[in-house]
Amino acid sequence: MIRCIRTLADPNAVTPTALITSALERSSSCTAELAGLQPGSPISRDLALSLIRCGDDDLPAVLAAASAARDTFKPGVITYSRKVFLPLTNLCRDYCGYCTFRRDPGEPGAHTMTPEEVLEVARAGEKLGCTEALFSLGDKPELLFPEMRETLRHLGYKSTLHYLEAMCELVLRETTLLPHPNPGLLSAEWITRLAAVSPSVGLMLETTNDALLALGAAHDNAPDKVPAKRLRTIEEAGKQQVPFTSGLLIGIGETSEDRIDTLLAIRDLHERYGHIQEVIVQNFRAKPNIPMAHVPEPSEGEMLRTVAVARLLMPNVNIQAPPNLNAPYYEKLLDAGINDWGGVSPLTPDYINPEKPWPHLEQLRLRTESKGFQLRQRLPVYPEFLPGVVSKSGLLSEKLQAARDLEGLAKTKEARAA
Repeated sequence: MIRCIRTLADPNAVTPTALITSALERSSSCTAELAGLQPGSPISRDLALSLIRCGDDDLPAVLAAASAARDTFKPGVITYSRKVFLPLTNLCRDYCGYCTFRRDPGEPGAHTMTPEEVLEVARAGEKLGCTEALFSLGDKPELLFPEMRETLRHLGYKSTLHYLEAMCELVLRETTLLPHPNPGLLSAEWITRLAAVSPSVGLMLETTNDALLALGAAHDNAPDKVPAKRLRTIEEAGKQQVPFTSGLLIGIGETSEDRIDTLLAIRDLHERYGHIQEVIVQNFRAKPNIPMAHVPEPSEGEMLRTVAVARLLMPNVNIQAPPNLNAPYYEKLLDAGINDWGGVSPLTPDYINPEKPWPHLEQLRLRTESKGFQLRQRLPVYPEFLPGVVSKSGLLSEKLQAARDLEGLAKTKEARAA
Protein backbone atom coordinates (compact mmCIF):
# COMPACT_ATOMS: atom_id res chain seq x y z
CA MET A 1 0.00 0.00 0.00
CA ILE A 2 1.24 3.50 -0.86
CA ARG A 3 1.42 5.84 2.10
CA CYS A 4 0.61 9.49 1.40
CA ILE A 5 1.91 12.66 3.04
CA ARG A 6 -0.94 15.17 3.00
CA THR A 7 -0.18 18.91 2.90
CA LEU A 8 -2.09 21.55 4.79
CA ALA A 9 -2.90 23.33 1.56
CA ASP A 10 -4.45 20.24 -0.07
CA PRO A 11 -5.21 17.28 2.17
CA ASN A 12 -5.75 15.02 -0.88
CA ALA A 13 -2.41 15.79 -2.61
CA VAL A 14 0.41 13.24 -2.79
CA THR A 15 3.88 14.78 -2.72
CA PRO A 16 6.99 13.43 -4.54
CA THR A 17 8.51 12.84 -1.10
CA ALA A 18 5.68 10.44 -0.29
CA LEU A 19 6.23 8.40 -3.44
CA ILE A 20 9.99 8.12 -2.86
CA THR A 21 9.48 7.10 0.76
CA SER A 22 6.95 4.46 -0.26
CA ALA A 23 9.31 2.96 -2.86
CA LEU A 24 12.13 2.77 -0.35
CA GLU A 25 9.89 1.06 2.18
CA ARG A 26 9.02 -1.63 -0.37
CA SER A 27 12.68 -2.40 -0.96
CA SER A 28 13.51 -5.68 0.77
CA SER A 29 16.62 -6.95 2.46
CA CYS A 30 17.41 -8.92 -0.74
CA THR A 31 18.06 -5.74 -2.69
CA ALA A 32 19.99 -4.22 0.19
CA GLU A 33 22.27 -7.25 0.45
CA LEU A 34 22.91 -7.26 -3.30
CA ALA A 35 24.01 -3.62 -3.23
CA GLY A 36 27.42 -4.50 -1.82
CA LEU A 37 27.97 -7.65 -3.88
CA GLN A 38 31.13 -7.72 -6.00
CA PRO A 39 30.68 -9.48 -9.38
CA GLY A 40 32.78 -12.62 -9.34
CA SER A 41 32.42 -13.24 -5.60
CA PRO A 42 30.26 -16.30 -4.79
CA ILE A 43 27.34 -15.65 -2.49
CA SER A 44 26.63 -17.51 0.74
CA ARG A 45 23.98 -20.16 1.32
CA ASP A 46 21.94 -17.77 3.46
CA LEU A 47 21.90 -15.09 0.78
CA ALA A 48 21.09 -17.68 -1.90
CA LEU A 49 18.08 -18.80 0.14
CA SER A 50 16.88 -15.22 0.41
CA LEU A 51 17.33 -14.53 -3.29
CA ILE A 52 15.63 -17.68 -4.56
CA ARG A 53 12.58 -16.69 -2.51
CA CYS A 54 12.64 -13.00 -3.43
CA GLY A 55 9.46 -11.19 -4.36
CA ASP A 56 8.66 -9.88 -7.81
CA ASP A 57 9.73 -6.36 -6.82
CA ASP A 58 13.24 -7.64 -6.02
CA LEU A 59 13.58 -9.94 -9.03
CA PRO A 60 15.02 -7.29 -11.41
CA ALA A 61 17.82 -6.57 -8.93
CA VAL A 62 18.60 -10.29 -8.57
CA LEU A 63 18.71 -10.70 -12.35
CA ALA A 64 20.91 -7.63 -12.72
CA ALA A 65 23.40 -9.02 -10.20
CA ALA A 66 23.47 -12.38 -12.01
CA SER A 67 23.97 -10.69 -15.38
CA ALA A 68 26.84 -8.63 -13.97
CA ALA A 69 28.48 -11.79 -12.64
CA ARG A 70 28.15 -13.48 -16.05
CA ASP A 71 29.54 -10.42 -17.84
CA THR A 72 32.54 -10.42 -15.52
CA PHE A 73 33.12 -14.12 -16.25
CA LYS A 74 32.50 -14.29 -20.01
CA PRO A 75 31.32 -11.02 -21.53
CA GLY A 76 29.62 -10.58 -24.86
CA VAL A 77 29.41 -14.20 -26.08
CA ILE A 78 26.80 -16.92 -25.56
CA THR A 79 27.77 -20.40 -26.68
CA TYR A 80 25.95 -23.52 -27.79
CA SER A 81 26.94 -26.96 -29.01
CA ARG A 82 25.63 -28.14 -32.38
CA LYS A 83 24.91 -31.81 -31.80
CA VAL A 84 23.25 -35.00 -32.85
CA PHE A 85 21.25 -36.81 -30.17
CA LEU A 86 22.00 -40.54 -30.10
CA PRO A 87 19.58 -42.50 -27.86
CA LEU A 88 21.82 -45.57 -27.73
CA THR A 89 19.17 -47.49 -25.80
CA ASN A 90 16.01 -46.36 -24.07
CA LEU A 91 15.78 -49.50 -21.96
CA CYS A 92 16.42 -48.52 -18.35
CA ARG A 93 16.18 -50.13 -14.94
CA ASP A 94 15.07 -46.84 -13.30
CA TYR A 95 11.43 -45.77 -13.20
CA CYS A 96 11.51 -41.99 -12.64
CA GLY A 97 8.13 -40.35 -12.29
CA TYR A 98 8.91 -37.62 -14.83
CA CYS A 99 10.53 -39.69 -17.59
CA THR A 100 8.98 -40.40 -20.97
CA PHE A 101 12.28 -41.62 -22.51
CA ARG A 102 12.62 -45.00 -20.81
CA ARG A 103 11.01 -48.22 -22.03
CA ASP A 104 10.71 -51.81 -20.94
CA PRO A 105 11.51 -54.49 -23.51
CA GLY A 106 8.51 -55.08 -25.76
CA GLU A 107 6.98 -51.67 -25.15
CA PRO A 108 6.18 -49.59 -28.23
CA GLY A 109 9.24 -47.53 -29.10
CA ALA A 110 11.71 -49.69 -27.14
CA HIS A 111 14.96 -49.69 -29.11
CA THR A 112 18.70 -50.16 -28.95
CA MET A 113 20.59 -48.54 -31.80
CA THR A 114 22.85 -50.66 -33.97
CA PRO A 115 26.37 -49.48 -34.88
CA GLU A 116 25.10 -48.80 -38.40
CA GLU A 117 22.33 -46.55 -37.07
CA VAL A 118 24.76 -44.69 -34.83
CA LEU A 119 27.13 -44.02 -37.71
CA GLU A 120 24.33 -43.03 -40.09
CA VAL A 121 23.04 -40.33 -37.72
CA ALA A 122 26.55 -39.13 -36.87
CA ARG A 123 27.50 -38.75 -40.53
CA ALA A 124 24.27 -36.90 -41.30
CA GLY A 125 25.02 -34.51 -38.44
CA GLU A 126 28.56 -34.05 -39.69
CA LYS A 127 27.18 -32.74 -42.99
CA LEU A 128 25.13 -30.17 -41.04
CA GLY A 129 28.13 -28.83 -39.16
CA CYS A 130 27.57 -30.70 -35.90
CA THR A 131 30.56 -31.30 -33.64
CA GLU A 132 28.96 -33.19 -30.74
CA ALA A 133 27.56 -36.71 -30.57
CA LEU A 134 25.44 -36.77 -27.42
CA PHE A 135 24.93 -40.33 -26.21
CA SER A 136 21.93 -40.76 -23.91
CA LEU A 137 20.92 -44.14 -22.59
CA GLY A 138 19.18 -45.99 -19.81
CA ASP A 139 21.22 -46.89 -16.76
CA LYS A 140 22.51 -50.51 -16.88
CA PRO A 141 19.32 -52.08 -18.30
CA GLU A 142 20.98 -55.48 -18.62
CA LEU A 143 20.92 -55.81 -14.82
CA LEU A 144 17.12 -55.97 -14.97
CA PHE A 145 16.18 -57.20 -18.42
CA PRO A 146 17.33 -60.53 -19.93
CA GLU A 147 16.28 -59.13 -23.31
CA MET A 148 18.98 -56.48 -23.06
CA ARG A 149 21.55 -59.09 -22.11
CA GLU A 150 20.60 -61.01 -25.25
CA THR A 151 20.83 -57.85 -27.39
CA LEU A 152 24.30 -57.14 -26.05
CA ARG A 153 25.37 -60.74 -26.62
CA HIS A 154 24.16 -60.50 -30.21
CA LEU A 155 26.08 -57.23 -30.68
CA GLY A 156 29.19 -58.78 -29.13
CA TYR A 157 29.47 -56.81 -25.85
CA LYS A 158 29.41 -57.76 -22.18
CA SER A 159 27.53 -54.71 -20.92
CA THR A 160 25.81 -51.51 -22.01
CA LEU A 161 28.90 -49.55 -20.94
CA HIS A 162 31.15 -51.73 -23.09
CA TYR A 163 28.83 -51.06 -26.04
CA LEU A 164 28.77 -47.31 -25.29
CA GLU A 165 32.56 -47.21 -25.18
CA ALA A 166 32.76 -48.93 -28.55
CA MET A 167 30.21 -46.56 -30.13
CA CYS A 168 32.05 -43.50 -28.80
CA GLU A 169 35.23 -44.87 -30.33
CA LEU A 170 33.42 -45.62 -33.61
CA VAL A 171 32.08 -42.05 -33.92
CA LEU A 172 35.45 -40.61 -32.93
CA ARG A 173 37.30 -42.73 -35.50
CA GLU A 174 34.88 -42.53 -38.43
CA THR A 175 33.58 -38.92 -38.19
CA THR A 176 34.66 -35.47 -37.06
CA LEU A 177 32.11 -35.51 -34.22
CA LEU A 178 33.22 -35.64 -30.58
CA PRO A 179 31.29 -37.91 -28.20
CA HIS A 180 29.69 -36.69 -24.99
CA PRO A 181 28.18 -39.65 -23.08
CA ASN A 182 25.53 -39.44 -20.34
CA PRO A 183 25.58 -43.05 -19.15
CA GLY A 184 24.44 -42.79 -15.52
CA LEU A 185 26.46 -43.98 -12.55
CA LEU A 186 30.08 -44.85 -13.28
CA SER A 187 32.90 -46.55 -11.43
CA ALA A 188 36.41 -45.11 -11.41
CA GLU A 189 37.42 -47.61 -14.09
CA TRP A 190 34.58 -46.61 -16.41
CA ILE A 191 35.27 -42.92 -16.02
CA THR A 192 38.83 -43.61 -17.15
CA ARG A 193 37.69 -45.71 -20.09
CA LEU A 194 35.07 -43.25 -21.34
CA ALA A 195 37.44 -40.30 -20.91
CA ALA A 196 39.76 -42.00 -23.40
CA VAL A 197 37.10 -41.79 -26.13
CA SER A 198 35.25 -38.58 -25.20
CA PRO A 199 36.48 -35.14 -24.14
CA SER A 200 33.77 -34.74 -21.49
CA VAL A 201 31.21 -36.81 -19.59
CA GLY A 202 27.89 -35.88 -18.03
CA LEU A 203 25.68 -36.89 -15.12
CA MET A 204 22.90 -34.72 -13.75
CA LEU A 205 22.93 -34.68 -9.95
CA GLU A 206 19.26 -33.61 -10.17
CA THR A 207 18.76 -33.23 -6.41
CA THR A 208 20.36 -33.96 -3.06
CA ASN A 209 16.97 -34.68 -1.45
CA ASP A 210 16.74 -38.35 -0.43
CA ALA A 211 13.02 -37.90 0.28
CA LEU A 212 12.39 -38.06 -3.47
CA LEU A 213 13.28 -41.76 -3.29
CA ALA A 214 10.18 -42.43 -1.18
CA LEU A 215 7.15 -44.38 -2.37
CA GLY A 216 5.22 -42.30 -4.89
CA ALA A 217 7.93 -39.62 -5.17
CA ALA A 218 9.85 -38.72 -8.34
CA HIS A 219 12.67 -41.24 -7.78
CA ASP A 220 10.61 -44.08 -6.35
CA ASN A 221 11.95 -47.30 -7.88
CA ALA A 222 14.99 -45.56 -9.35
CA PRO A 223 18.04 -47.17 -7.69
CA ASP A 224 20.52 -45.10 -9.68
CA LYS A 225 19.07 -41.78 -8.49
CA VAL A 226 20.38 -42.06 -4.92
CA PRO A 227 22.09 -38.67 -4.44
CA ALA A 228 25.12 -40.09 -2.59
CA LYS A 229 25.82 -42.49 -5.49
CA ARG A 230 25.60 -39.70 -8.06
CA LEU A 231 27.87 -37.47 -6.00
CA ARG A 232 30.45 -40.28 -5.86
CA THR A 233 30.51 -40.48 -9.65
CA ILE A 234 30.92 -36.72 -9.99
CA GLU A 235 33.68 -36.73 -7.37
CA GLU A 236 35.54 -39.58 -9.03
CA ALA A 237 35.50 -37.65 -12.30
CA GLY A 238 37.05 -34.77 -10.38
CA LYS A 239 39.79 -36.96 -9.00
CA GLN A 240 40.63 -37.96 -12.56
CA GLN A 241 40.31 -34.37 -13.86
CA VAL A 242 37.67 -35.32 -16.43
CA PRO A 243 35.70 -32.29 -17.68
CA PHE A 244 32.22 -32.90 -16.33
CA THR A 245 28.70 -31.66 -16.93
CA SER A 246 26.15 -31.79 -14.11
CA GLY A 247 23.14 -29.87 -12.90
CA LEU A 248 19.79 -29.90 -11.18
CA LEU A 249 16.25 -30.68 -12.22
CA ILE A 250 13.65 -28.37 -10.72
CA GLY A 251 9.96 -29.03 -10.19
CA ILE A 252 10.14 -32.72 -9.23
CA GLY A 253 9.05 -32.32 -5.61
CA GLU A 254 12.06 -30.54 -4.16
CA THR A 255 11.96 -27.33 -2.12
CA SER A 256 13.77 -24.08 -2.87
CA GLU A 257 16.20 -25.02 -0.09
CA ASP A 258 16.85 -28.34 -1.85
CA ARG A 259 17.72 -26.45 -5.00
CA ILE A 260 20.29 -24.38 -3.17
CA ASP A 261 21.80 -27.45 -1.49
CA THR A 262 22.06 -29.25 -4.82
CA LEU A 263 23.90 -26.30 -6.35
CA LEU A 264 26.16 -26.10 -3.31
CA ALA A 265 27.01 -29.80 -3.55
CA ILE A 266 28.15 -29.24 -7.14
CA ARG A 267 30.03 -26.09 -6.15
CA ASP A 268 31.81 -27.89 -3.31
CA LEU A 269 33.07 -30.60 -5.66
CA HIS A 270 34.18 -28.03 -8.22
CA GLU A 271 36.06 -26.05 -5.58
CA ARG A 272 37.83 -29.25 -4.58
CA TYR A 273 38.69 -30.58 -8.05
CA GLY A 274 38.01 -27.81 -10.61
CA HIS A 275 36.39 -30.17 -13.12
CA ILE A 276 32.79 -28.97 -13.46
CA GLN A 277 32.72 -27.52 -16.97
CA GLU A 278 29.06 -26.57 -16.87
CA VAL A 279 26.00 -26.62 -14.62
CA ILE A 280 22.61 -27.16 -16.22
CA VAL A 281 19.44 -25.77 -14.67
CA GLN A 282 16.70 -27.89 -16.21
CA ASN A 283 13.00 -27.47 -15.59
CA PHE A 284 10.51 -30.33 -15.36
CA ARG A 285 7.91 -30.40 -18.12
CA ALA A 286 4.74 -32.41 -17.61
CA LYS A 287 3.80 -35.00 -20.23
CA PRO A 288 0.84 -37.34 -20.71
CA ASN A 289 1.18 -40.94 -19.53
CA ILE A 290 3.84 -40.35 -16.87
CA PRO A 291 3.22 -40.66 -13.12
CA MET A 292 3.86 -36.91 -12.72
CA ALA A 293 1.57 -35.89 -15.58
CA HIS A 294 -0.49 -33.59 -13.35
CA VAL A 295 2.35 -32.11 -11.28
CA PRO A 296 2.58 -28.32 -11.79
CA GLU A 297 5.56 -27.18 -13.84
CA PRO A 298 7.99 -24.60 -12.47
CA SER A 299 6.92 -21.07 -13.34
CA GLU A 300 8.94 -18.65 -15.42
CA GLY A 301 9.76 -16.76 -12.23
CA GLU A 302 11.02 -19.91 -10.48
CA MET A 303 13.25 -20.73 -13.42
CA LEU A 304 14.69 -17.22 -13.59
CA ARG A 305 15.34 -17.15 -9.84
CA THR A 306 17.02 -20.56 -9.85
CA VAL A 307 19.25 -19.72 -12.82
CA ALA A 308 20.22 -16.38 -11.30
CA VAL A 309 21.09 -17.93 -7.95
CA ALA A 310 23.11 -20.66 -9.72
CA ARG A 311 25.13 -17.93 -11.42
CA LEU A 312 25.64 -16.02 -8.16
CA LEU A 313 26.69 -19.17 -6.29
CA MET A 314 29.10 -20.12 -9.09
CA PRO A 315 30.11 -16.89 -10.82
CA ASN A 316 33.06 -18.50 -12.62
CA VAL A 317 31.34 -21.64 -13.90
CA ASN A 318 29.47 -22.04 -17.20
CA ILE A 319 25.72 -21.95 -16.49
CA GLN A 320 23.35 -23.43 -19.04
CA ALA A 321 19.59 -23.72 -19.48
CA PRO A 322 17.80 -25.45 -22.36
CA PRO A 323 15.97 -23.07 -24.70
CA ASN A 324 13.45 -25.64 -25.95
CA LEU A 325 12.13 -26.26 -22.42
CA ASN A 326 11.69 -22.53 -21.81
CA ALA A 327 9.96 -21.38 -24.98
CA PRO A 328 8.56 -18.89 -25.68
CA TYR A 329 10.45 -16.80 -23.09
CA TYR A 330 13.85 -18.47 -23.33
CA GLU A 331 15.77 -15.30 -24.18
CA LYS A 332 14.90 -14.02 -20.68
CA LEU A 333 17.30 -16.64 -19.35
CA LEU A 334 20.08 -14.41 -20.65
CA ASP A 335 18.91 -11.79 -18.14
CA ALA A 336 19.35 -14.42 -15.39
CA GLY A 337 23.04 -14.97 -16.16
CA ILE A 338 23.38 -18.01 -18.39
CA ASN A 339 26.31 -18.03 -20.82
CA ASP A 340 25.40 -21.17 -22.76
CA TRP A 341 22.34 -22.69 -24.42
CA GLY A 342 23.56 -26.28 -24.28
CA GLY A 343 23.24 -28.71 -27.13
CA VAL A 344 20.94 -27.81 -30.02
CA SER A 345 20.42 -30.14 -32.95
CA PRO A 346 19.57 -29.24 -36.54
CA LEU A 347 18.87 -32.93 -37.19
CA THR A 348 17.61 -34.99 -34.26
CA PRO A 349 14.80 -34.32 -31.75
CA ASP A 350 15.21 -33.99 -28.00
CA TYR A 351 14.40 -37.62 -27.22
CA ILE A 352 14.02 -36.81 -23.51
CA ASN A 353 11.44 -34.07 -24.24
CA PRO A 354 10.24 -34.92 -27.76
CA GLU A 355 7.27 -32.57 -27.53
CA LYS A 356 9.63 -29.59 -27.14
CA PRO A 357 11.47 -29.00 -30.45
CA TRP A 358 14.83 -27.27 -30.55
CA PRO A 359 14.71 -23.65 -31.71
CA HIS A 360 15.92 -23.11 -35.26
CA LEU A 361 19.56 -22.06 -35.05
CA GLU A 362 18.89 -18.84 -36.95
CA GLN A 363 16.11 -17.96 -34.52
CA LEU A 364 18.40 -18.74 -31.60
CA ARG A 365 21.02 -16.42 -33.09
CA LEU A 366 18.53 -13.59 -33.59
CA ARG A 367 17.13 -13.85 -30.06
CA THR A 368 20.62 -13.98 -28.59
CA GLU A 369 21.74 -10.96 -30.60
CA SER A 370 18.60 -9.05 -29.59
CA LYS A 371 19.96 -9.15 -26.04
CA GLY A 372 23.33 -7.79 -27.15
CA PHE A 373 25.33 -11.02 -27.38
CA GLN A 374 27.17 -12.88 -30.10
CA LEU A 375 26.21 -16.55 -30.54
CA ARG A 376 29.19 -18.90 -30.99
CA GLN A 377 29.38 -22.64 -31.53
CA ARG A 378 31.53 -24.55 -29.06
CA LEU A 379 32.75 -28.12 -28.75
CA PRO A 380 31.39 -30.57 -26.15
CA VAL A 381 34.33 -29.52 -23.99
CA TYR A 382 34.67 -25.84 -23.04
CA PRO A 383 37.78 -23.87 -24.12
CA GLU A 384 39.18 -23.56 -20.60
CA PHE A 385 39.16 -27.36 -20.23
CA LEU A 386 40.72 -28.13 -23.60
CA PRO A 387 44.42 -28.00 -22.58
CA GLY A 388 44.07 -30.89 -20.15
CA VAL A 389 42.40 -33.09 -22.76
CA VAL A 390 44.58 -32.29 -25.78
CA SER A 391 47.74 -32.77 -23.72
CA LYS A 392 47.12 -36.52 -23.84
CA SER A 393 48.35 -38.20 -26.98
CA GLY A 394 46.06 -40.28 -29.14
CA LEU A 395 43.07 -40.09 -31.47
CA LEU A 396 40.94 -37.98 -29.13
CA SER A 397 43.61 -35.29 -28.89
CA GLU A 398 44.09 -35.30 -32.66
CA LYS A 399 40.36 -34.92 -33.31
CA LEU A 400 40.07 -32.07 -30.81
CA GLN A 401 43.01 -30.24 -32.34
CA ALA A 402 41.36 -30.50 -35.75
CA ALA A 403 37.95 -29.31 -34.49
CA ARG A 404 38.93 -26.31 -32.37
CA ASP A 405 39.67 -22.78 -33.48
CA LEU A 406 42.26 -20.45 -31.96
CA GLU A 407 39.86 -19.51 -29.14
CA GLY A 408 39.09 -23.11 -28.27
CA LEU A 409 35.60 -22.93 -29.77
CA ALA A 410 34.37 -24.94 -32.76
CA LYS A 411 35.85 -24.21 -36.15
CA THR A 412 33.29 -23.14 -38.71
CA LYS A 413 32.11 -25.78 -41.15
CA GLU A 414 34.02 -24.00 -43.90
CA ALA A 415 37.25 -23.93 -41.86
CA ARG A 416 36.95 -27.64 -41.09
CA ALA A 417 36.52 -28.39 -44.80
CA ALA A 418 39.55 -26.33 -45.80
